Amino acid sequence: MPSVTRRHTLRISLRAGLGLAGCALPLAACQGAAEGTGRGGSGGAGAGATKAHVMGTIHGRHRTSEAYSLDVLRAAILRADPDVILTEIPPDRVARALSSYRETGAVDEPRTRVFPEYTDVIIPLARPQGWRVVGTAGWTPAIARERRAALAAIREDPARAAQWEEHRTARRELAEAMRGRSDDPLFIHTSKFDRLVAASREPYARHFDADLGAGGWTAINAAHLAFINAALDAITGHGLNALITFGTAHKYKIRQSLAQRSDVALEDTRALFV
Repeated sequence: MPSVTRRHTLRISLRAGLGLAGCALPLAACQGAAEGTGRGGSGGAGAGATKAHVMGTIHGRHRTSEAYSLDVLRAAILRADPDVILTEIPPDRVARALSSYRETGAVDEPRTRVFPEYTDVIIPLARPQGWRVVGTAGWTPAIARERRAALAAIREDPARAAQWEEHRTARRELAEAMRGRSDDPLFIHTSKFDRLVAASREPYARHFDADLGAGGWTAINAAHLAFINAALDAITGHGLNALITFGTAHKYKIRQSLAQRSDVALEDTRALFV
């Protein structure tokens, strides 16, 4: 178990910085947080660096996968021994997710309850383990609605049929490359997995970012990263353990961003599953 001193330092840092919900300000007020005040990149992480595991999750498939079941996920998180967990929960929803579990034993926050990694593992263990759970997702219902409508219009536009087919072909190629191992955490947490995902998203971003606005691949990841980096800024320099949990497709973007920070040491998440 982490030391009381580390836990105490974490609580002070989060209260003085961003609090339980991460950067809860509008995204414009967080500009620069996507870069992080600890940016340096060239010299590597030094003494007092935050040790960060970036863990890709498979959401509802944790309930059915044997290779990456909720039990496997739980054991890996406990091995990571986090002080703070940065989550794919929006900052304005994490407090309700946590309080509803404390009060009723179940998470009733609509966005959070579709993610069993939170409802069944992280939130139930947060209090007994002393973890601080921080909301760092840039998603909003409006973004989701606007993205669905824009994608539907693109899909039905004959003038963009070639773009849509290039996007769909990239996704089919990804599915084929991952056949039989898309739920294997030993494969998910590799650079090869990240390269495959990045290649599969390139046509989507190139063709549709401008149409999708805040819901585009580039923009939504920038929104996630603004919150993630702001939360890391709040605990920088104390040598704490951070666990970042997002869907597997976002993992390469997060690792790329954190690799540029001189105050963060990226840990080998794959080792947690061996």
